[in-house]
Amino acid sequence: MSTVTATAAAVHPTVARPAVGARPSFLGILRGEWRKLLSLRSTWWVLGATVVLITGISLAVAASVDAMAADPVTAPTLATTNGAEFVSGGFQIGMLTIAVLGALLITGEYSTGMIRSTFAAVPTRVPVLLAKAIALSVLTGAVAALSIALSYLVTMPQLAEHDLVPALDDARTWQVFGGTVYFLIAAALFSLGVGTLLRSSAGAITVALTVLLLLPGVLAFVSLDWVETIARYLPLPASGAFLGGSEDSLSSGGEQLTAATGLLVIAAYAIVPLLAGAVVLRRRDA
Repeated sequence: MSTVTATAAAVHPTVARPAVGARPSFLGILRGEWRKLLSLRSTWWVLGATVVLITGISLAVAASVDAMAADPVTAPTLATTNGAEFVSGGFQIGMLTIAVLGALLITGEYSTGMIRSTFAAVPTRVPVLLAKAIALSVLTGAVAALSIALSYLVTMPQLAEHDLVPALDDARTWQVFGGTVYFLIAAALFSLGVGTLLRSSAGAITVALTVLLLLPGVLAFVSLDWVETIARYLPLPASGAFLGGSEDSLSSGGEQLTAATGLLVIAAYAIVPLLAGAVVLRRRDA
């Protein structure tokens, strides 16, 4: 039998089949990016800091209501202020930590060299960036919602003394809460896009924090008309146009941005860097 088997093997030799690289599905890419995001210790530190900072700053802002009520100048403004603005008072600090997370999500892979393995598995590269953006958006949205919920609970006793607890059946309340989540997600995506372009953690974080938080304060000291116009279209003033405006301001005019324009400006800050990053990914070596 062994002779017959050897003869058959000689007559019909085994032909080695060429290995065919399996193309990962987008769902598989998304699952991989989600696991990478959650497996990083830095992710949990940043998210924890985001919740603590947003909640703590919101509590501090709510604590200032007593001083505002006692001040004859600011007391009349409390009558027209929605309590949701106090609850979301810490979102600006949250933008800082979320921006760091968005930048590190892509620059961290460049610094460790893992990006080469990632792009070897997904040669088209753009689906990787899209998967990162989706995973980052979902996680940021969840953390932002949790931060708002905790801020609502901890500020409720202080706001209740001045009848400023935001009503959950009020459209203005959800305009502020929804806008806060929207802006935090946009800040994360902006940093992700900048990180894709620069491939440097320090550079991406510096640019993101400068554009998101520092420039509005710096340009406020410049009284030139064209500088003031530019300043209005920065992310922080644009977000303030929505969060600080009433429902009627959705279609109002004036020198300041309308709420609707503010939403579009923030969307541009999130989308344009990502599109530029996608183009660069296709053309530049890892």
